[in-house]
Amino acid sequence: MKRVPITLRGAEALRAELKKLKYESRPAIIKAIAEARSHGDLSENAEYHAAREQQGFIEGRIQELESKLSNAEIIDVTAVDAGGKVVFGSTVELEDEDSGARVTWQIVGEDEADIKAQRISVASPIARALVGKSHGAVVEVATPGGSRTYEIIAVRYI
Repeated sequence: MKRVPITLRGAEALRAELKKLKYESRPAIIKAIAEARSHGDLSENAEYHAAREQQGFIEGRIQELESKLSNAEIIDVTAVDAGGKVVFGSTVELEDEDSGARVTWQIVGEDEADIKAQRISVASPIARALVGKSHGAVVEVATPGGSRTYEIIAVRYI
């Protein structure tokens, strides 16, 4: 299977979620199922069926996280020396050529993308247009709202 890039912070977040599911959520749902079983007839026991459904969700998420982590190529952004070029994990400050507005994005893996936290997927149109460019470069990005032109103001590896 193909290796999927992820930042060190992203991998730590997935590991933390996996640990919580395995050592808190899983034991709690097993206890809830046992409690619901003790109430008798399982065919009409809504608590039991809800707990089993929740257990299925938890087990599925555990498998998904284990798979993602096993296929992850963890990249420590602070150890990257890309000579000022935009690469996976770098934080890029851009200026919109039309409005003069400035925005900062970190380019991360698909599982870590979070617009509110200013992290965009490496597969996004903006990230694809930026990768490989350096400070001072002007890039044109096709966005859902139309074409935008940005100047790269700074590239950091933090």
